[in-house]
Amino acid sequence: MHPTTNFQLLTFYAFVDIADPQDQVLLHKQFCADIGMMGRVYIGEEGISSTVTGNTWQIMAYKMFLANNPYFKDIPDIDIKATEVDGHQFDKMIVRYRKEIVALGKTVTADEVRDADKQITIDEMKRIIDEWDKDREILDMRNDYERQLGHFKWAIPAGTTNFREVQDLVTKYKEKLKDKKVVMYCTWGIRCEKLSVLLTQEWVDNFYALDGGVVKYTNVHNDGNREGNLYTFDGRVSCPIGDEQTHTTIAHCIYTDVPTDNCENCRYSPCNARIIADRKAYRKHYGLCSAECRDKAKQDLLIKNVDRDPVNFKSLRGLMTSDPTQKESIKNNISKLIDKKTLHAEFRHKESQKEWVLYEW
Repeated sequence: MHPTTNFQLLTFYAFVDIADPQDQVLLHKQFCADIGMMGRVYIGEEGISSTVTGNTWQIMAYKMFLANNPYFKDIPDIDIKATEVDGHQFDKMIVRYRKEIVALGKTVTADEVRDADKQITIDEMKRIIDEWDKDREILDMRNDYERQLGHFKWAIPAGTTNFREVQDLVTKYKEKLKDKKVVMYCTWGIRCEKLSVLLTQEWVDNFYALDGGVVKYTNVHNDGNREGNLYTFDGRVSCPIGDEQTHTTIAHCIYTDVPTDNCENCRYSPCNARIIADRKAYRKHYGLCSAECRDKAKQDLLIKNVDRDPVNFKSLRGLMTSDPTQKESIKNNISKLIDKKTLHAEFRHKESQKEWVLYEW
């Protein structure tokens, strides 16, 4: 196969003090547009966070571009963090300034990250899981909807729907886990590195971060220690981990409770809950997570379009605004359509699933 037909998803970050982040955004944006990559890159005073897809030559060119930039020339383990994919996993290239490359509510410096560095290697993580003992704890620092899809064996959840919430839980982590040796992990490692700064400032010394996160571990070890799929922030959304011998499915459909690795969003826009749902059941429920979202969608038509829809909801909302005389007629027709589409669907949840039931600390 010709190498230009091979695609990779490259995901990395670096905490580095950047004096001119807006200039770096412009340089990055121009280069990525010139070579035709797709993805999301955030650059700010505290560093860079990048997830991009491209063919072999595009990724090689991007790595050379980074190597020739004084801020980004020493990205650790950048090759290990590359994953083969079927094609572009984004529909455009976004390069933006972001004050925090991962949102915790405060910025950190490269020195603070370096001083707080308490990491364990992926090989050490493997030994911890393989030789489990009750004096340890594994803390999954991803949000609960990510954990429900898949996680490491023995891991307990952070208990958040948004990483910013972690600040409010640090005291509880300290109290509940003070007698344990705690290993934190996240998808790439970025959240844990930043949280390590906060923990260090709180004089916490029994928390360690997994170097490179889930991505680095699973790109090296195919051992079944990581159960279920991995939630990704790209077009794949739900990525299988392991092979026929090591992969497991641990998530269950919110409609039917059958095992599934499929992730979707509720089609009612104000909800947009990330839900685990069997594809057939999702279509049967018209992509709506609850009876509440179904009923509200019938009233305001705030439902996201998909290719298989017989109507364009966005256009109809515009028509209702431009010609109020058609409002009731349009609402009635859409209400009948949604009723027809969900005629044989039973909603197990009465209310929106936007907020998950969280682990109680």
